[in-house]
Amino acid sequence: MANIRDLKKDINFVLGDIIDAVYVWEALNPEGDAAKGEAVIDDAIATFDTLIEKVNDRKVENRKKHLGAVRAELEEKATGLVDRINNL
Repeated sequence: MANIRDLKKDINFVLGDIIDAVYVWEALNPEGDAAKGEAVIDDAIATFDTLIEKVNDRKVENRKKHLGAVRAELEEKATGLVDRINNL
């Protein structure tokens, strides 16, 4: 099931890039509020855990529709996290 593998990779790469962006921001802004950056990282990790759990859930009736919803949720959550990074 290449689709599931690709979805898991997308989740990992997108949220990993968001975490990297926070670390870059913290390095470039040492006087900034690091607690806000850490909150974004914590939310990204929680989002990762939630989405991977949903991908691994095999008890759904329509698996294809469920995975599409997970992909849409990834996009929504990632956009929200990027907006929070931009507002740091």
